[in-house]
Amino acid sequence: MDGNENGESTGQVKRGLKSRHVSMIALGGSIGTGLFVASGSTISQAGPMGALTAYFFMGLMVYFLMTSLGEMATNMPISGSFAAYSSKYVDPALGFAMGWNYWFNWAITVAVDISTAALVMRFWLPNVPEWIWSSIALVLIFIINALSVRAFGETEFWMSLIKVVTIVIFLAVGCLTIFGIMGGHFIGMRNFTIKQAPFVGGFPAILSVFVVAGFSFQGTELVGITAGESQDPQHSVPKAINEVFWRIILFYILTIFVIGAIIPYTNHALLGSSTTDIAISPFTLVFQRAGLAAAASVMNAVILSSVISSANSGMYASTRMLYSLSNSGYAPKKLGQTASNGIPYYSLLVTTVVSLLTFISSIAGPQLYMWLVAASGLTGFIAWFGIAISHYRFRRAFVKQGHSLSELKYHAKLFPFGPLLCLILCILVIVGQNPTAFLHFDWKQILVTYISVPLVLVLYFGYKWKNHTKIIPLEKVDVSPSHEEEDLSKLNDQQS
Repeated sequence: MDGNENGESTGQVKRGLKSRHVSMIALGGSIGTGLFVASGSTISQAGPMGALTAYFFMGLMVYFLMTSLGEMATNMPISGSFAAYSSKYVDPALGFAMGWNYWFNWAITVAVDISTAALVMRFWLPNVPEWIWSSIALVLIFIINALSVRAFGETEFWMSLIKVVTIVIFLAVGCLTIFGIMGGHFIGMRNFTIKQAPFVGGFPAILSVFVVAGFSFQGTELVGITAGESQDPQHSVPKAINEVFWRIILFYILTIFVIGAIIPYTNHALLGSSTTDIAISPFTLVFQRAGLAAAASVMNAVILSSVISSANSGMYASTRMLYSLSNSGYAPKKLGQTASNGIPYYSLLVTTVVSLLTFISSIAGPQLYMWLVAASGLTGFIAWFGIAISHYRFRRAFVKQGHSLSELKYHAKLFPFGPLLCLILCILVIVGQNPTAFLHFDWKQILVTYISVPLVLVLYFGYKWKNHTKIIPLEKVDVSPSHEEEDLSKLNDQQS
């Protein structure tokens, strides 16, 4: 490996992430408040089996998505990969739209997470102004990301480990409670058969839960971002993908099963669970049923670490995406410069400022803040759509140009079923966000819910109109392996 690949010179990130870092970042990225808090509402809306069905299919989709990403990331392990893959394998305009879409998503998410951290701190110190906690959280996250990629990886490793240990303890306590060993009485499977259970509300309810489950799984694609800074991407990325899938399926499926078995779907606390009231987190409710009095305080600490972890990952992902956009010719060159430690400080500062301004808007103008949050709502699914279509095109071009699959360091199974399933489910989730708004012609709700879709289309067609780009023919798609950041802006010149 040469000095360039190690990122010794300015302009290149450093490969400082070990295999355990990559695995835990991918795992921790998908285990957050969505599981600890929102999982209760899914059971309340669709019943225990309805929730399990939604999470299973979403987990399956995420697996195929991860294998698609793995195939491309081992062939082209660069930082901020989504923009590069869309540019190289589909259309430079799509790379531009996907890159800015993903950066915007995570920059807004950081602001949301630091706001949430302040709400969580209110549990212990209700009299301290929330902006103080948010400011501390933002400074802390900035410092972690400014030190080195290894500092980020190590921090994420330990915070993700806290989440994993919590879930393992929760599952053990839950199983003991179901069988009456803890909590004093046998519960068994009776909550799966009460009233309308196990399925409540039929297919529309499962579809609505599908959306929530999708948000819970978002973050798994971070493994593609880390590929550019992994010490051994050809081995660590496939390993992370294979490990993470089984862990996620086990954690999510078993967690939903335990909550559904112990707490009936008719319990109003399930629907009302939020980060503003930890006492009704489904995890807290289960621990309390088991007779653990300190459950609320412990879960609050876990949720706090989860929120900080999410903000930390968000800062990393958005910084690297901005760095990648610069290297692709889609953002000012200055943002692609790195310091001697491999950190793209200009990209980090810009992302931090955007997150700070978004946070300030939450105090100054709640309406603007809600619009920004809504605008970032679907961007994760749009990113997944971009990954699926990029992989579909990459594999077709790879075979069409006479290459053998044995040339690939890692290849996704069940092609083309995997990417096609992801494309269909992504469209289903995007459309299924708020179907009632269309039924009632509520244009304000439609705009709030779906605003990220026209934003991406404006980015795509705007760039296409300005640079006259075309979808790259399969026989001209560059499928050659690459380990260095590329200036993909030359694709525009090749097409003109």
